[in-house]
Amino acid sequence: MTAESITSPHADRIPWAAMTGIIATVTVFAVAQGLTYPLLSFILERQGTTSGLIGLSAAMTPLGFIVSAPFIPALSRRVGGARLAILCSILAALTLIAIAWKQDVWAWIPLRFLLGFFANPLYVISETWLISITPAPRRGRIMGLYSSIVSGGFAIGPLSLGLAGTEGWPPFMIGIAAFLLCGLIVLAVAPRLPATPEEGKATSVGGFFALAPLLLFAVFAAAAFEQILLSLFAVYGAALGSGEERIASLITCFIAGNAALQILLGRVAERFGSTRTMLLCVLTCLASCLLLPLVFDAWLIWPLVFTWGGVSFGIYTLSLIQLGERFTGQALIAGNAAFALVWGIGGIVGSPATGLAMQRIGHQGLPSSLALLSCILAVLLIAERRRG
Repeated sequence: MTAESITSPHADRIPWAAMTGIIATVTVFAVAQGLTYPLLSFILERQGTTSGLIGLSAAMTPLGFIVSAPFIPALSRRVGGARLAILCSILAALTLIAIAWKQDVWAWIPLRFLLGFFANPLYVISETWLISITPAPRRGRIMGLYSSIVSGGFAIGPLSLGLAGTEGWPPFMIGIAAFLLCGLIVLAVAPRLPATPEEGKATSVGGFFALAPLLLFAVFAAAAFEQILLSLFAVYGAALGSGEERIASLITCFIAGNAALQILLGRVAERFGSTRTMLLCVLTCLASCLLLPLVFDAWLIWPLVFTWGGVSFGIYTLSLIQLGERFTGQALIAGNAAFALVWGIGGIVGSPATGLAMQRIGHQGLPSSLALLSCILAVLLIAERRRG
């Protein structure tokens, strides 16, 4: 698809073939990513690796995301989006083969960094394509659909370990095949994909921070919310005397809300505006933080956690919608790369900072930290609306 067709009077027509291929690519990528995190942690735990070293190893993949992000806009212009995505899918598969072959924690540290470095462009380019070809009147529901399906992909990754186990090559083969399948899907739909946008002044990832600082802070907050809840909710629940099965079920309920509510939030954004809907999500997150200690042992915890999962990830979905509303061309590529960088930072910074807060003030440091983050974002969004 050419840039002209995107901006033509027929732009409201949805290019379903290209869109299906893009969403399938990112979903398969999400399966591979969702599988590797728990798989490698299980293996390291069996080897008697300390929890601190397991955490350091896990941090290498988001670090690879962070480091690779500034290179993506220039590489996509020079190599071409489709070629870069196919190359990265092959390199990610080869890296995962090396991880499976050399099962050693010290070898995994650089390899997991490379896995994040090679996987990130595939994610950023696919997301840029999707935003580029999505008709503006339907951007909310389509980006919501995209977020829901990708969330489902991340959930399928860990579930696949129940079939393949966590020993030997079988679980790794699922991830390797998933990365290679990403490349094949891109190759199949490449003729229908938009060319790498050339319009607009070339924008670096660093330059994008000056263009949309609040949007990037919203992405940071969404990443921090997800990582904090997934990594520290078990500690919070144990401090309140809750059993492991109940805690695991609550985390599953959080993820289910994450996947289930994105289309609804997208439709709300189409009707009432993305900025207003994001503020609603942030205020709902704040209310959930305040209510969590009060309802943790009551049945109300289930709808609260389900809704919390939806609105916390909804902040990211609405950030994507706003990115498509405000930016095109080179700025759109830089924006998506900046999103990936900030998401990695939020994932790395959020959990240790909240863990320190829990160490200092007790288990209520978790909802307190999240409430503070929600409050800051809400104040900034309200101030932005008043200036507008």
